[in-house]
Amino acid sequence: MFTRITFAAIALATTSLLHAETEYVYEAGHPSLQEWLLPDEAPYPKGNKPNEARVELGKMLFFDPRLSGDGNMSCATCHSPLFGWSDGLPTAKGFKSQVLGRATPVVTNSAFYTLQMWDGRKKSLEDQAIGPMLSSAEMNVDIGSAIRFLNDSPVYVEAFKKAYPEEGVNENTLAKAIASFERTIISNNSPFDQWVKGDKKAMTAQQINGFKLFVNPEKGNCAVCHSAPNFSDSGFHNIGLASWGHENPDMGRYAIKPLRLMKGAFKTPTIRDITLSAPYFHDGSAMTLEDVVTHYNKGGEVQTNLSPNMKTLNLSQSEQADLVEFMKALTTPPQPFTLPVIPAH
Repeated sequence: MFTRITFAAIALATTSLLHAETEYVYEAGHPSLQEWLLPDEAPYPKGNKPNEARVELGKMLFFDPRLSGDGNMSCATCHSPLFGWSDGLPTAKGFKSQVLGRATPVVTNSAFYTLQMWDGRKKSLEDQAIGPMLSSAEMNVDIGSAIRFLNDSPVYVEAFKKAYPEEGVNENTLAKAIASFERTIISNNSPFDQWVKGDKKAMTAQQINGFKLFVNPEKGNCAVCHSAPNFSDSGFHNIGLASWGHENPDMGRYAIKPLRLMKGAFKTPTIRDITLSAPYFHDGSAMTLEDVVTHYNKGGEVQTNLSPNMKTLNLSQSEQADLVEFMKALTTPPQPFTLPVIPAH
């Protein structure tokens, strides 16, 4: 009992300290808003600073379907630029098109997460990059065969040599290269970003009001989890989805960290570029942003083990519409994306 109470108290105390209401001045470019701007450079680990050679190699690997068990599925099959770096499906499809239990997370801004995957089981982008490849349910790669394939390709051998001199072609450099490419998938120039930087016309009055509701703990209460600057606290929360009430529900973070508050808890995803990656939630149960806001407005569907941050909002229809319009302002205008040239052999 003591441990359970202590963890709950810590969670509530941490929430109140980290997400106390900020006194924003809702004027374009005001200094109080600058915490919402992402750093100019995405973080990276020692020994894998992104450079052109590493990014270009990672891009080829990311789109090469031959690095899968059946030779017909690449990282980009699920994380496609056509679908906001997801797949447009409620839940992912893996090896031999088997339907998986969770939605494909977007890659966008994943460089800014402290933990990867819906349940946080991967501690870095490098670890995450190789995880789905090795999973029998996902890409089902025989890593030995994949490394032999890469070593048999003169183009890949030369690309690895340029990207990681003296390191060779191996599982480690494979993961490092893919992670280097993923660190370039960044959304940081949305109308909201432009407004924060000082463009008064970047957001409409309705979107500005939506932002006010978003950060107000007595209204939308959204920023308590979708916090600055990436609109994610990288934390894990049970938000009371209907699927949590099913028999044998997905336990989420609890399988990794068996704490009571982690039962049914999943990582807070960024909502940057949110308009590009429907459906929403880890189970793909929300088809539209309106559905998402409706869910939060009612305080969730299933109240068991609900996150302390969840509460009934009682927002009016116009306030809900304002929130949706604000989230639309978080999408960076899409730029043309050039696919890599994959080596023939």
